[in-house]
Amino acid sequence: MITFEEAIATVEEGEKPSVLLGNGFSRAWDDSIFNYANLLEAADFDAREAEIRALFDRCGTYDFEVVMRALVSAKAVLESYGGNGPLLETIERDQQLLKDALISAISNTHPSRPNEISDEQFTSARRYLSRFNQVFTVNYDLLFYWARNMVNLPPEAYLTDDGFRVGCKWRGHGTNQEVHFLHGGLHIFDRGSVIEKHAYSEARTSIVDLVRRNLVDGRFPLFVSEPSAEKKKARIEHNPYLDFCFRALRKSSGTFFIQGHSIDEGDKHIFDQLKRSQVEKFYVSIFGDENSEENTRIKANARAYLESGISEVEFFDAQSVAIWEE
Repeated sequence: MITFEEAIATVEEGEKPSVLLGNGFSRAWDDSIFNYANLLEAADFDAREAEIRALFDRCGTYDFEVVMRALVSAKAVLESYGGNGPLLETIERDQQLLKDALISAISNTHPSRPNEISDEQFTSARRYLSRFNQVFTVNYDLLFYWARNMVNLPPEAYLTDDGFRVGCKWRGHGTNQEVHFLHGGLHIFDRGSVIEKHAYSEARTSIVDLVRRNLVDGRFPLFVSEPSAEKKKARIEHNPYLDFCFRALRKSSGTFFIQGHSIDEGDKHIFDQLKRSQVEKFYVSIFGDENSEENTRIKANARAYLESGISEVEFFDAQSVAIWEE
């Protein structure tokens, strides 16, 4: 495989590519925190602890989305065979419990403050992010948000303001870069008539502390964690901010990087949008042995989901770019 630098060197002079960040972006900082096994260990399923953890075991996964899909399928089968009301209600409650437990687990395992990340790591991440014009992310955590908005760190012309208040766009001073949180995030809340975000200030309570306080009061961040691409798309289209971000995908053109994403069917709504875009070249990161079973699947999905009459897909070594290098 080619390296990240070799891939980005193919971008035409004067063009800045776009990027989609997956969970690999955050796992590159600390894999022990931002992985499904750790989230499952931290999750609290309340009175349904034994039953739901047994589901994870039966499905042979740590992935909350896989178990959510299993619950949806079980409900559909029961309804088709005339299943009884109480059991259907239990499955529906477990679906919501699973979703709430995921949000709580993310907030409880998340670094509490950005000073847990070194200035050198933030500078490295900012240098990487500054290579792109449009940034799309499916991550719920705050690492990207913090890196992009840290002050007094190079590149100085990068960003000191996320511009959330301006037309649902994150736009900062000294750059035309725009950011789109495709599936929401810990810092974004849907208040019904308005979309709000928490902002970090050293003089006030941290974002993570605010999120934890809200969870105690039963208020949850804006998260898209539905069990299928179709259901995610429906959720997105009913939220003005998420729909704005989603539609921006289709406006992409030129060169597009995908970093740290598993190219799973659960996010096919994203890839359908990109396939309809004017992107001519996709570069997809591959971590580890490119011929492993998992990476073979990723490459096959990337070609099936993204290649079109005008676009082609190439792969690069994810480990060739040290996003959080000190």
